[in-house]
Amino acid sequence: MGMSLLAPTWAQAAPLALTPADKTLVAKVETYLNAQKGLTANFLQVSADGATRTGKAWLQRPGKMRFVYDPPDPQLLVAGFGLLVYHDPALNQTTTIPLSSTPLSILLAPHVNLESAGVYITAINRQPGQVDISLARTHKEAAGSLTLSFSTDPLELRAWVVTDAQGKQTSVHLYDIAPAGPFPNSLFQYNQPSAPSTVGG
Repeated sequence: MGMSLLAPTWAQAAPLALTPADKTLVAKVETYLNAQKGLTANFLQVSADGATRTGKAWLQRPGKMRFVYDPPDPQLLVAGFGLLVYHDPALNQTTTIPLSSTPLSILLAPHVNLESAGVYITAINRQPGQVDISLARTHKEAAGSLTLSFSTDPLELRAWVVTDAQGKQTSVHLYDIAPAGPFPNSLFQYNQPSAPSTVGG
């Protein structure tokens, strides 16, 4: 996660021709995601090099998310008020970009629609107890993709995978998921310390 979630890594792959069964599945997924107004979860992140990190996440739709990494990782990722902020004390650096330019913007949208607003489906992969939906955006130039992974009984978001322009993957696996919130706005605000900052977009 971390900087991988900050990268506007969207593909220009061809849209998938959805079957009636696919459309039914997508509708169920959209209904599920739109019902998730607030939750907490623990997460396991697996980077492209195999390194693993853990932490806790808070999500509040629309537009807010916070990831805090367990010690000894000092990083913090905060989404709120139209921005995504990644702070790395070890590098003494903070990066801020528009939330709309990141893969997280799909999950945090006011209304999740996987076939509109410039988002389209490139693949649906089913296996026992799990379904993966891969997504791209029509108006983003950088190569890459976002795959959402759901358990099917019951339907629940369990993981996502961000693939960057070089084909490197970072996966985030959620567990101990629980409905929660509403949370205070302060949870999704970041107070900039005295450190170099980079602003992208």
